[in-house]
Amino acid sequence: MKPLNPIKNQRIYSLELMPKYFDIHSHLNFPPYDADREEVIERLALTDTNTIVVGTDAESSQRAVDLANQHERIYACIGVHPVDDPSRVFKKNKFEELVNNPKVVAIGECGLDFFHQDKDADFERQKKLFLEQVEFALEHDKPIMIHSRDAYDNLLLILEPLKKLHGEKLRGDIHFFAGDIHTAKRFWAIGFATSFTGVITFAREYDEVIKNAPIDMIMSETDAPYVSPAPYRGKRNEPSYVSEVVKKIAEIRNEDFEEVREALVSNVQRLFGIV
Repeated sequence: MKPLNPIKNQRIYSLELMPKYFDIHSHLNFPPYDADREEVIERLALTDTNTIVVGTDAESSQRAVDLANQHERIYACIGVHPVDDPSRVFKKNKFEELVNNPKVVAIGECGLDFFHQDKDADFERQKKLFLEQVEFALEHDKPIMIHSRDAYDNLLLILEPLKKLHGEKLRGDIHFFAGDIHTAKRFWAIGFATSFTGVITFAREYDEVIKNAPIDMIMSETDAPYVSPAPYRGKRNEPSYVSEVVKKIAEIRNEDFEEVREALVSNVQRLFGIV
């Protein structure tokens, strides 16, 4: 497997400067780590792992940026989750204070969620909140970290026309992807990667998508502190466990582990512009 070429007009990155593993979605800014956060972060170095810490509102986004500023192996994603607290709005002025920090690499997690909220009652609010963050990402030339539950078709109806308007500038990742191969292909066609969590180590519903995905359109994540992979099920998850996700992706694809590992890191470099 040869190294992938970078997307047009982006700089060329060196794998020699990158970690062995990259967890693109974790929540080290959340309370479950308050008692031992520094120990968890120390294990990033021990396992040669980097992570993107993701905000779900202005406050947790600020904490993500603070962690990124304090630790070389941490990057930040800033945004407002669609349903964690329906009263939250996207305060653009607050996020303008954060977005120019060089450790901020994406906007989100934002999107649509009709698993937790009634679609008929909440669609317009969620759509408005999402589009505000899409516009913000385009304005600042950042990829989008998308949260979606029971909403892939609705998201695609929004994103596909926007792709025609904005081209390569509109890009991102569908975090914790749980759709079918047809849905995945529609996301890949508009430049959105799909990332997978530790669930793939103990559930087989994801195998078809992982087997058939272009290697440059998939990534690894933990969504820590949630969904720990085998052999850590039942324990709090953490970014250093992402190696189990990478191993399983290689196993499902029946491909060389080292080649898959390097490709996944290269994908992070390309999408998130991380040198």
